[in-house]
Amino acid sequence: MKFPGQRKSKHYFPVSARDPLLQPVQPENEAARSWIVGIDQILVDIEAKVDDEFVHRYGLSIGHSLVITDDVAEALYGELQRDNLITHQFAGGTIGNTLHNYSVLADDRSVLLGVMCNNVQIGGYAYRYLCNTSSRTDLNYLQGVEGAIGRCFTLISEKGERTFAISPGMMNQLRPESIPEEVIAGASALVLTSYLVRCSPGEPMPLATMRAIEWAKKHNVPVVLTLGTKHVIADNPQFWRDFIRDHVSVVAMNEEEAYELTGERDPLRAANVALDWVDLVLCTAGPNGLYMAAFTEESGKRVTQHPLLPGAIPEFNQYEFSRAMRYQDCSQPLRIFSHIAPYMGGPEKIMNTNGAGDGALAALLHDITANNFHRANVPNSSKHARSYLTYSSLAQVCKYANRVSYQVLNQHSPRLTRGLPEREDSLEESYWER
Repeated sequence: MKFPGQRKSKHYFPVSARDPLLQPVQPENEAARSWIVGIDQILVDIEAKVDDEFVHRYGLSIGHSLVITDDVAEALYGELQRDNLITHQFAGGTIGNTLHNYSVLADDRSVLLGVMCNNVQIGGYAYRYLCNTSSRTDLNYLQGVEGAIGRCFTLISEKGERTFAISPGMMNQLRPESIPEEVIAGASALVLTSYLVRCSPGEPMPLATMRAIEWAKKHNVPVVLTLGTKHVIADNPQFWRDFIRDHVSVVAMNEEEAYELTGERDPLRAANVALDWVDLVLCTAGPNGLYMAAFTEESGKRVTQHPLLPGAIPEFNQYEFSRAMRYQDCSQPLRIFSHIAPYMGGPEKIMNTNGAGDGALAALLHDITANNFHRANVPNSSKHARSYLTYSSLAQVCKYANRVSYQVLNQHSPRLTRGLPEREDSLEESYWER
């Protein structure tokens, strides 16, 4: 486990240099490993350059998004392959992206649950999904299916217009019996998306999702939900409020999803409302950066050394140097908030907005799992005098999540190809010598 720490190498947790006065030097406890597990609708994003006649021939509408049947998807994909029109095939899916990014950041294990083709053709879409997923992401628990996984075709015309054709395939056929209790029982978090419970009648994915939540509750594993898109929440906001209150510990959302969920336009107010239902909130707010909200123990609160910020809640970041706790673990719970503006003011040119929120969530999950890892390996540490949820302070997690989002915005793919640099090129040498 590579620890998040502050953005200075000397603050990364010194696994190989523990203080011998506190604990005898010993190898890492292999039985005390930490990981996260997530469920996803496994899909591949396929980009191709085509002419308008191609789009019309398959019954699509230029510039719009339509769901297509499996036979149309097979014919469309076959023609794209035959005529060498495909430019990119990316592994997709919000949870798949999050788990991949987590494994890259932590250099450690994540477990992906979902479906995968029993017969994987070399060079095909399923093959590309496997190739573009971190080797640290455990795919051994995927359920095999006779048929295609999900495919999202992005058809780009000569004028640059994008037409989307979505083929769900077998991606919602994950069965409840394919959810391994022992994997969830030992996880630091169970990561889900709102899409998992919005399926066609008869598809087993919602039942599989609820089975996973059942195991997580049984073993006191935090359930993390990312909201997907504002349209999903807007369809039935009260359903999602009840679902989150009853099943979720951590919610990740953007400002639009936050509005649909809470009715509050201000991300800070929305995060505060969401704390009525969950233990921790991550809310990205586009060019305004990101907000976090959580609970801590009143007697363990730590005052920030940063300037106090104005907002809908005056001086809301006063205790952002505190570490987050689950509400159930607090004797006197205190709400704490933090905010950070975009790293370096944001990229000069945003290459891709798809996946920035998934990157921020991966950073948060890394910090939560690092806390579990540290507790298992150094149980007598003063860091575990209380049952904290995160390894770092809320302000530090904000900084880390923000930095990872920047990295994703600065590249074409929503998936990181490497971890963050040990030293930031943008910072003066004196910063690293302090």
